[in-house]
Amino acid sequence: MPQKTAYITGGGNGIGRAVTAMLVNRGFKVAIADLNYTHAKDVATALGPQVSAYEVNAASWDSQTKAFQQALEDLGGRIDFVCPIAGIGERRSIPNDPTNNGFVKPDLACLDVDLYGVTYTISLAVQQMRRQKRDEKGIRGKNRLLGLTRSYGTYLPEEHMTLNAVCPNVVRTSISTAGFYDKLEAKGLLTPMSSVVNAFEQLLDGKFSGQCLEAGPNGGIDFRQPAEHLDLETAELMELLYERAHPLHQPVSQE
Repeated sequence: MPQKTAYITGGGNGIGRAVTAMLVNRGFKVAIADLNYTHAKDVATALGPQVSAYEVNAASWDSQTKAFQQALEDLGGRIDFVCPIAGIGERRSIPNDPTNNGFVKPDLACLDVDLYGVTYTISLAVQQMRRQKRDEKGIRGKNRLLGLTRSYGTYLPEEHMTLNAVCPNVVRTSISTAGFYDKLEAKGLLTPMSSVVNAFEQLLDGKFSGQCLEAGPNGGIDFRQPAEHLDLETAELMELLYERAHPLHQPVSQE
């Protein structure tokens, strides 16, 4: 059986590094892309020849495309598992300076990386996976956006792909400060990294799609369900909207 391959953004530290280590232990060949190429290279060196490193700016479509294409070539033209983990922490998006009489452009970096960047990676993954011959278990893509997961994730199994979200509570990574993490740890509110890795590992078999797995401080994993519909009529409406949108996710006609 051919060696499985994976592509991970944000693999230079934190959750991305931990998931990379898990995949290597599972026999995967892994390509990791990170804004900090030095960190990504250090991870590749530490984990061995099954890991390759690339530089990527997750907020840039051109940068993402370049890194993905390079990784795809180095992985032999096939990618089985994609994890868009690259992200940045919360910041002041709307300026708040009462002394300023003008208007300042909002800082939308969080959206650029954590929303659009993830969507870019998903788009690259789905387009590539549609070109590939599927294996006996199908091919898989992952993301961290709940609405996209629960909607788009219901269509992809028809094409032998799955789309799921891992939703950890606060994990000790480089995204915040040591003081903040120490405060949470003292209160028992940090989520163990092992729980997050376990959630990703559960997704490897491709047994479900459109699911959101929440990992919390107690070490457990919960499949979080969406809110109930307002009433039976709303539920029926949602089904009709699902059917109406279905053609938008079919292959483009060549006629």
